[in-house]
Amino acid sequence: MTTLPSSSESTATAAARPSLPADLAALLAEQIHQGVLAPGARLPTEKVLVETHGVSRAVVREAIARLKSEGLVTSQQGSGAFVDPNVRKNAFRIGAITAQDSQDLEHILELMLSIEGTAARLAAARRTSDDLKRIRQGLVGMEYAILNDQLGDEEDYAFHLAIVQATHNPHLVSLSEYLEANVRHVIRSARRNTARLYAQRMVAVQAEHQAIFQAIEAGDPQAAGAAAEQHLRQAAERLRLYAADPPLAATDASGAADP
Repeated sequence: MTTLPSSSESTATAAARPSLPADLAALLAEQIHQGVLAPGARLPTEKVLVETHGVSRAVVREAIARLKSEGLVTSQQGSGAFVDPNVRKNAFRIGAITAQDSQDLEHILELMLSIEGTAARLAAARRTSDDLKRIRQGLVGMEYAILNDQLGDEEDYAFHLAIVQATHNPHLVSLSEYLEANVRHVIRSARRNTARLYAQRMVAVQAEHQAIFQAIEAGDPQAAGAAAEQHLRQAAERLRLYAADPPLAATDASGAADP
């Protein structure tokens, strides 16, 4: 039995790793790519996956949904989930990475540099007043999170998603959602698990966000793209600093740090 980490793990431990659905999805995806689950093969039933991996039905369902969104799995009403017969031809997938996989992270950040720079330039040229309002809401949400000593993960995601949505390009939106589910959590995990200089870094991150927003608001594609690319370059540097930082001490239910 391959038991995934329990959902009752401590907050600090859970923060250091992807979610249970992501873990299970990555495990099944690996089996698909290795041919253990061949194209066209039926996936184990929900009941079998629950018993084999020691997770809930909700975790299994979300993991299968992730595999569907990645083009690895299809479903047939009343028959279950199957490996897409064309999985080796049409599925784009980024393998599981961690904050310690420096070479993989460099490659991912190069990809994100291209995508987010393009998205910011297009957003500056195409954004509507409603788009600008959503981008501003994400920015203000981040400000509020910083002032209240919160991580602001959801607000950060909302900010970047609003920019991509402002491109009005559905393929960019889909790709951004894929990266959010499979890549950006690594950056946030590193950020959550470091204590030293956290506040200073978050102030720097927000200044970069401000620069992107101001360029989009001004309708300046060149400045918006440059600001987004600078943000990603700085993110790469911060990842190196995160790797050098000591992890946060585990906390108990009351919030007090373990000795």
